[in-house]
Amino acid sequence: MHEKVLDIETADGHMETFLCWPERNEPHPAILMLMDAPGIRNELYDMARRLATVGFFVTLPNLYYRAGADTKYDKDVLENGSAEHKRMRSVRTKMTIPPVMEDVYSLLQFIENHDATNDGLVGVHGYCMSGPYALAAAARYPDKIGAAASFYGTWIISDNEESPHKNLSKAAGELYISCAEFDDLAPPDMVEELKNLFIASGNNGELEIHQGVHHGFAFPERWCYDKDAAERHWERLISLYKRCLT
Repeated sequence: MHEKVLDIETADGHMETFLCWPERNEPHPAILMLMDAPGIRNELYDMARRLATVGFFVTLPNLYYRAGADTKYDKDVLENGSAEHKRMRSVRTKMTIPPVMEDVYSLLQFIENHDATNDGLVGVHGYCMSGPYALAAAARYPDKIGAAASFYGTWIISDNEESPHKNLSKAAGELYISCAEFDDLAPPDMVEELKNLFIASGNNGELEIHQGVHHGFAFPERWCYDKDAAERHWERLISLYKRCLT
């Protein structure tokens, strides 16, 4: 496995990004893996590595880079009210979709010029806060992104002008939207509305509600980790990318 951490230049600075890809059979299809709200950590590195072992070039950027270098948090970030949680929220609450779309553009440019990536379509998936980012990226760059997935994405339907639910029909690539049955950040009425909008968009993808699980079910270090649902998440994601990017 090849691994590297480097700073990718963006319009607003330098974005620390973890890269990993297989040792053999270059070039590879490229994937953008977008972090959840607690941010970059070893748990996400390991998830990126799993994708690399099945043949993908994976980029995992620190989307909090605009707030400075000290934007990686210890495990207390998962405890509501902790100092680390408050520190993370002070950055998270300032996040909006437009600047992240500029970051995605910078990543796409980087991928185009890397020797280990092929010249095909790119995949993007996001967890939690980045679920909307992944869907928005598919709509913003339909000629570049061949598949996008959102896993327990938060507030995919909102009053924000850039809310991704408004642009589902603009995505040319296949979409996969994964929801947890129990999720305060994507309540049942929102999921039902999103399902109807997704059907109306005409996209040939899928919106799936995973029964009996909670927001965050795919993360091995989270209290709500559910092995069966997490493995199903890998099955859905890898098959999506192999179907659309190779």
